[in-house]
Amino acid sequence: MRLPITAWASIAHRASGVFLFAGMAVLIWALDASLASPESFASLGECLSSPLMKLVIWAVMAGLIYHSVAGVKHLVMDFGIGESMEGGIRGVKIVVAVSVVLILLAGVWIW
Repeated sequence: MRLPITAWASIAHRASGVFLFAGMAVLIWALDASLASPESFASLGECLSSPLMKLVIWAVMAGLIYHSVAGVKHLVMDFGIGESMEGGIRGVKIVVAVSVVLILLAGVWIW
């Protein structure tokens, strides 16, 4: 059985939600470290400047961007816009295009 692109987008939306749940641990750790003490804040700044941590932050932001854009598409569909198969496919293409642009911009901002 071959899944339509709309099904893959829906699965990716759910997967990005699970990924964000896990990624929040990194963000909460960073918040805790930034508030613990001035020394901890400086240490966090050094840690976040490493390429590996930049990649982790970029991955979490990519998940947030895709999940948010796909969530807006779902809200638009709740109003009855794009509920047909053609509308759903067009919506997925828009979601992917907007997400790619925003993820690339986030990567430029982080790096």
